[in-house]
Amino acid sequence: MSTPDLVILGILLVSMIVSLFRGFIREVFSLLVWIAAVYCALQAAGPLAEQMDGWIEMPSARLVVAFVGVFVLVLVVGALVNYLLGKLVASTGLSGTDRLFGALFGALRGLAIVLAAVIIARFTPFPEDPWWQESRLLPEFERLAIWAVAQFPESLQAHVPVEAEPESD
Repeated sequence: MSTPDLVILGILLVSMIVSLFRGFIREVFSLLVWIAAVYCALQAAGPLAEQMDGWIEMPSARLVVAFVGVFVLVLVVGALVNYLLGKLVASTGLSGTDRLFGALFGALRGLAIVLAAVIIARFTPFPEDPWWQESRLLPEFERLAIWAVAQFPESLQAHVPVEAEPESD
């Protein structure tokens, strides 16, 4: 196995192990909290930055401080709720099932991470390098990337450099 293959397997394994220990409920809730943090920060940063007019002179700095403040606040509150949710799941006796589904979630998240990395790598010369060409797993992820990009809106598809069919050995 080549180094990229080992890195891919490492990403999948680490993601699965983390999710196995945290459990499905906590993993999904964490994902939702991150989405909520971004959404809340985007929505509240502008109005909050206006309220900081007397404290911070530079408008862009006010906006950054407001965005980061709201983002971190939502993450902290979400982490506290997630902790309590984890305790609740543990008290129900469903922690084994929760962890099993957590590992499955982790595998899917790992696949998504590798897939995103492969799509992003298509913007670089990496796919032409020998280490990329020698990988056994990267061609499979390239096929998956072609399918994934085909699911994008047409306006986005034109900007993502994926071949119609990856080279096969």
